[in-house]
Amino acid sequence: MAKGNGGGNTARTVEQLVRPVVEGMGLRLWDVRFEKEGPDWFLRIFIDRDTPLDTDTCEAVSRAIDPVIDAADPIDQSYFMEVGSPGLGRRLTRPEHFEACLGQKIAARLIRPDASGARELEGILHGFTNGDITLEGPAGPVTFPLANASFVKLCDDEDLF
Repeated sequence: MAKGNGGGNTARTVEQLVRPVVEGMGLRLWDVRFEKEGPDWFLRIFIDRDTPLDTDTCEAVSRAIDPVIDAADPIDQSYFMEVGSPGLGRRLTRPEHFEACLGQKIAARLIRPDASGARELEGILHGFTNGDITLEGPAGPVTFPLANASFVKLCDDEDLF
């Protein structure tokens, strides 16, 4: 693992290092993940802005943050760094994600069925308060704790195909 920390701690450390650089470039830092896939580790840095991202922007961010991460050296083992967009159907995990997506359609999968027996929820995001998500679904408003969801994602890719 990374210098005695778990993947989550590594991601938080890297986030603190790269946030000023990313925001200084006029972009938003959406998320940082340090994940193991098979034998390899991946440091994934997701950036966003109001206009579509292109590969040149991702490359510029990669080049700008690489020396910052190298100088701090927060990761012991070898890893691959990827900089990209959170993409369509992006997962919402932080309060600022929910704030940015108010009024948009989201989908959630609950870890266990709710009182009505539903595990899959969809609707318009109306609020995120104290860790509780409120959405307007087909049967009316539904509120549930983010901690009860295995994932929550934006439904901005439904009309593409």
